[in-house]
Amino acid sequence: MFGLSIEWIAASIFAIALVHTFAAKHVHDLSYRYPKHSGLFHLLGEVEVVFGFWAMVLIAAMALHSGGAVALDYAQTRNYTEPLFVFVVMVIAASKPILVTVIAGVRHVAQWLPLPTPLAMAWLGLAIVPLLGSLITEPAAMTIAALMLAGLIFRPEMPERLKYFALGVLFVNVSIGGTLTSYAAPPVLMVAATWQWDSWFMLTNFGWKAAIAVLINASVAAYCLRKHLPASLLSDRSQSQQSDMPVSVVLVHVLLLAGVVITAHYPVIFLGLFLLFLGYTQAYATHQNPLILKEALLVGFFLAGLVVLGGMQRWWLQPIVGGLEPLALFVGAIGLTAITDNAALTYLGSLIEGISDQSKYMLMAGAVAGGGLTVIANAPNPAGVALLKKGFAGESVGVLGLLGGALFPTACAAAALLFL
Repeated sequence: MFGLSIEWIAASIFAIALVHTFAAKHVHDLSYRYPKHSGLFHLLGEVEVVFGFWAMVLIAAMALHSGGAVALDYAQTRNYTEPLFVFVVMVIAASKPILVTVIAGVRHVAQWLPLPTPLAMAWLGLAIVPLLGSLITEPAAMTIAALMLAGLIFRPEMPERLKYFALGVLFVNVSIGGTLTSYAAPPVLMVAATWQWDSWFMLTNFGWKAAIAVLINASVAAYCLRKHLPASLLSDRSQSQQSDMPVSVVLVHVLLLAGVVITAHYPVIFLGLFLLFLGYTQAYATHQNPLILKEALLVGFFLAGLVVLGGMQRWWLQPIVGGLEPLALFVGAIGLTAITDNAALTYLGSLIEGISDQSKYMLMAGAVAGGGLTVIANAPNPAGVALLKKGFAGESVGVLGLLGGALFPTACAAAALLFL
């Protein structure tokens, strides 16, 4: 270890973490074959645990290589705002007052569409909710869409291949659906200030193209799912929940969620609002369901691990990004996004001096188009996996299954952003 540079050690650990991510489903299956160690295999088979686990290995390796002070300094100088924000927004967006209100609104719209209500709900969940991510942020849109679609699409009766296709559509649509504004999508946030891209620029250059791709992807998915959706929805229960929910409780939740979204760059503020939210849910517990703290914590752990591991990959990623021509950069960005967070990729691009406007566009377009190929490609994806994995065989999302399911919606998104 001491003969290698810390950069090579970090790259090797990152590569192992990627392999572990692709093999997570198989590791999870070992818990059934070796029940004596089922707890360990179950833990290491959780996709959300992988990057956090290998981030700790990296810090330990860095301490052995360069000393404990260097390792601690590196860990403390990472920016954990995004993992904290995703954790907070997941919990609030998945709270009962928010979900009951959103689902009731979507159901009301679905009843006006010339389609069976379950089919209309599925289409709206795959199309309109991801586009709302441009207003409420992508993590919040992913959380709401996943919980809304869980009992509709991601259930045992649905063929596995269609579940993976729907998951791929959801992930891609959330990734590109946040590009109508300059603050909602993590890869856009990384460059908006540096490249002076405001919401009008995003809407006119990316947003309308992304919206067309989102509608096409959702429509194709709804057509494929139509024969396997339930014949009707259990509406009485949801409607009674909505009628029993005080408007004041809903209003407080909405205001707290809006406050968290507005202060997304200031953890000292949105964490304070989150503590207020926790206190409020305890005070009005009769109007709450159990909060998804475990799922949100696992997602935060995953993203924090990606921050730690990704911070040491600049030395080989940036030369690749900086050395490609615009079209090659577009294709390369789609591929690189599959193995590293798209926000990290665009951030590295923002560090390149003299990058052309065309290259900026191609980098962003490729990064958001490829945001559904893997769990690590876009920050909200782990949230979707955490909330939907119980609907898949073995209660685990296979990496190759997700990759296969995301190929068509990725190609549609890439075509829209490249040719329109």
